[in-house]
Amino acid sequence: MTEDPKAMAETAKAMNKDIIAEFRANDGKVGGQFEGANLLLLHTTGAKTGEQRTSPLAYFDVDGKLIIIGSFAGAPVNPAWVHNLRANPKARIEVGTEAFDVTARELRPDERDALFDKITAKAPGFAQYQSKTTRILPLFELQRG
Repeated sequence: MTEDPKAMAETAKAMNKDIIAEFRANDGKVGGQFEGANLLLLHTTGAKTGEQRTSPLAYFDVDGKLIIIGSFAGAPVNPAWVHNLRANPKARIEVGTEAFDVTARELRPDERDALFDKITAKAPGFAQYQSKTTRILPLFELQRG
């Protein structure tokens, strides 16, 4: 990947602000490149700052599990929310018009591999992201409570 991860983060931050506003104005629905996708808003606590952070993310219901992927479009580093969840797995999500607390659990490698194949069968873009980087894209299950 030729783009600088810090520059990518700044671009994502600006884009996310618009997506979050559209999500909230339209009961969890957005248009553009994410039209028709299952999106949620993930609220994490900054690992370094302790400040609240909000990230719009695609999510998948696989085998009854709510799964999110730390793809960062195949960048060589994880998105900040991954670091935040690893430091503090308690989070809050908004799905549609509903909001609730969750606990994030990073999937073990065997679990991750089995679910990643199911996800990429539905959303092949994530396989492309994985092919762009040497890091393993982490998967997290979000459990209510």
